Amino acid sequence: MPGHDLTRLRIALTVFFALDGFVFAGWVVRIPAIKEQTGASASALGLALLGVSAGAVITMTLTGRLCRRFGSHPVTVVCGVLLSLSVALPPLTHSAVELGAVLLLFGAAYGGINVAFNSAAVDLVTALRRPIMPSFHAAFSLGGMIGAGLGGLVAGSLSPTRHLLGLTVIGLIVTALAGRTLLRHEPPVTPDRDPSGTDGPRRLDARTRGLVTVFGLIALCTAYGEGALADWGALHLEQDLGASPGAAAVGYSCFALAMTVGRLSGTTLLERLGRTRTVVAGGTTAAAGMLLGSLAPSLWAALLGFGVAGLGLANLFPVAVERAGRLAGPSGVAIASTLGYGGMLLGPPAIGFMADWFSLPAALTSVAVLAAVAAAIGFATRRAGAG
Repeated sequence: MPGHDLTRLRIALTVFFALDGFVFAGWVVRIPAIKEQTGASASALGLALLGVSAGAVITMTLTGRLCRRFGSHPVTVVCGVLLSLSVALPPLTHSAVELGAVLLLFGAAYGGINVAFNSAAVDLVTALRRPIMPSFHAAFSLGGMIGAGLGGLVAGSLSPTRHLLGLTVIGLIVTALAGRTLLRHEPPVTPDRDPSGTDGPRRLDARTRGLVTVFGLIALCTAYGEGALADWGALHLEQDLGASPGAAAVGYSCFALAMTVGRLSGTTLLERLGRTRTVVAGGTTAAAGMLLGSLAPSLWAALLGFGVAGLGLANLFPVAVERAGRLAGPSGVAIASTLGYGGMLLGPPAIGFMADWFSLPAALTSVAVLAAVAAAIGFATRRAGAG
């Protein structure tokens, strides 16, 4: 495939990653308003929100099969349309049950597009022979920051119905424009061959499935930290360190911004260090940052720790998904993504239980432990796949 076609594919995929983050963040910032609209209690809302997670996990494995059958590009475009349409549904609900049902659809589209565009990105990374996977995930992070910022600005003047309908219109326009490039071009044929001598990723035999699962565990360890900090970071700063609500909210912003910066520089880092050393260094850095963030006696030291943790975790998920995809194609991406998403689900409740048993600072050190586990896995699998 000519170089300019690969460049167009890279731009189109980057747009889809950014759109995914933008739409999801736009929905998240309107959760309080939709809770009030539906009259749901906190526990009922929590159950309804599980619809997003359930829809995503159920769909991820199925999407891997669809990508193998129809190709990752058409599946990405279809999921982009479904994601854009389904984000308009939550404000139309009037009960927690209705909300949970539409969030199941939204979660299915969200999980589907994540597997599809990550599969497409793995093919492109292999064809370009450059470790550009972190740049796609940086686009997701940037899209999320823009979506959350814009949502905060319009929350006072636009109803959730108009705001999320606006996201639908934007999403459909962006999908139509970027989707044309994906539908015009087949995924690039990758030059790699598996040990049997056939083109493409290995078949999903027991050994390959085991390796893919191990890479998925790296994704799980990373996403566990993201979920934990998103839900418990601000509470730790406010409750344990006496920060004001505004200052406490800065904690996750520091973490998210550091992750974005880390991903923007991820390609350069991977080119210089290679995948193994990037994972080992990232996991070790994140572990040190979270130990500081969770145990520091002052607000500023904790904020520094959150930032260091964000830098360390930034590239672990992209590398894990890419290595799984290189080994087993869309099925590998699906397995690693499902495990990663499982980590994001596991983190918040696990931290809550440990906080009740011990304390919140002690519970947050589990993020450091899992980051160290990710580093250890990265070193142990250094000979598996490229890296």
